[in-house]
Parts: sequence; C-alpha cells; structure tokens
Amino acid sequence: MTNTSINSDPRSKVIKLLPGFNCGICGYARCDEFGYSLLKKGTDLGKCRFLYQEVFNENRNELEEILREENILPPEKKPIGLLDGYEADFVLNPLLEEHSCREVLYPFTKKELKKGDIIKYRPLGCPIIHFAKILNEDNGLITVHMIGPCHRIDEEVEFDYMDIGVCMVGGFEGIIDGKLPDVGETVRFLPGHCMMQKVHSGVVVQLVGKRAIIEGIDLKVWAPPIKG
Repeated sequence: MTNTSINSDPRSKVIKLLPGFNCGICGYARCDEFGYSLLKKGTDLGKCRFLYQEVFNENRNELEEILREENILPPEKKPIGLLDGYEADFVLNPLLEEHSCREVLYPFTKKELKKGDIIKYRPLGCPIIHFAKILNEDNGLITVHMIGPCHRIDEEVEFDYMDIGVCMVGGFEGIIDGKLPDVGETVRFLPGHCMMQKVHSGVVVQLVGKRAIIEGIDLKVWAPPIKG
C-alpha cells in the first residue's frame, strides 16, 4: 500500500477550504460530506452559499483549481471578444428571469425620461444604435434593459420610442459566468447580450454571490503587455 501525505490528499484539501459551518443549506449535514460529494461529482460548489461571499473568494478559487486537477471541473477557458479578439475575464449574463444585463446610462438629452419609456440611443464609443426600456430613473441616470438594434425589433409590434442621441454607459449589473473577481478589481468582461461581442472593461464595485455591479465602463480595452 502506498503511503500518501495528508497534504496531497484532495479530500483533506477540499475539507480544509470549505467554510466549516455545517449549516446544512447545501443539502448535507456537514461540510465534510459536501466535500466528499464534490469529489464524486455528486454536487457542485454553487450549493454552498458561503463560498460566494467575498471573504471566501481565495478558498473558492483554490477549490476550483483542485476540482480541475481532479477532472471534476473542465479546464478554465476565458471568453474571447469576436470583434477585437481580446481575452475577457468572464461573461456577464442577465439577472435571473431577465433577458439582458442591466445598464446604467448617462443621457445627454434634456428630454424628460421616466420608467417604462422606450428609448433609441447610441452608446458613446459604440457604432451600433440601441433600443432599450427604462427600468428606473434616478437623478438623471437611467437603468435600462436592451430591446435590441433596429433589426431585432418585431416590426409587427407598434410602439413609441424617444430618440435621445448619444449616451455614456456608466455601469452594468448581471451574473458572472467565470472566475469571480474581487471588489475594487479592474476587469475585462463580455456582456452576454452585446451585439458586437466586444470586450468591455470596468471596476467591480459590488459583488453578492455571482451578482456584480461594474462601473467606470470603457470600450477602449488595451492589449496586455508583452512579456519578454
């Protein structure tokens, strides 16, 4: 029988990295049972809510590495923007039961805007005309859902829209598909609904589980430095 160091035993590593609260929310009475099930592909990390709190980010990242080494998780593949070919850190998907990420816009118009309005605009730095529905208005800022460009709108449905010209995109809110960043980190991300599939950049200002708010949005994503 081969002697194996406890430090090389994936079960021991996994259990040490779990929160250890034995809360039962994951469906198992104890964290060690949850850990054993992870290694047998009987459950997934998402069942442990505590792992997606910021304080456990390091533990979760280490757990994901172990599960990849054990061929339980597939190798990490970063998404690539189709338009620019840049590598993104993750894809930002819509919130549950929503069809696009939420966007916060800074409109330059003097027109009165309110919840429920349909607007036509072009984001600053983007060549595509967008249509969106306003979800909220707050001191001049509007939170919207994308409806689409001209060709995505159902021509048989009649609706009124307001053309408000150019808007600056100030923020996004959605669900991260990929490795979770830290709050305050500058990230490259690909909005799941982006019609050009172009990588954006911004700063993570809030992270609750996989739900993130990213602000300071920029379409100018610089290529990484060449390591020589």
